[in-house]
Amino acid sequence: MIQKTKLKKEFNKVGIQVSVETLNLLEEEIKRIISHWVKNAQEGNVKRLSADIVWIALGKWNSEK
Repeated sequence: MIQKTKLKKEFNKVGIQVSVETLNLLEEEIKRIISHWVKNAQEGNVKRLSADIVWIALGKWNSEK
C-alpha cells in the first residue's frame, strides 16, 4: 500500500537506518490508521470524500472552518 522506498528515504534523510522488518511494522501501522479514517468516513455518512470534508475521515469532529 505504501512505497517503502519513499518511507525509507525519509528516515535516511536524517541519518536513520531502517530495517525491512521495521518497514513492515510501519506499513501495518499505516494500514490501521487508514482503516480508522475509512471507518470515520463511513460513520460520518460520507459518500464522496473531498478536501472540504476530509476532516470527517481524520476524526476531527470539533474542527472549526
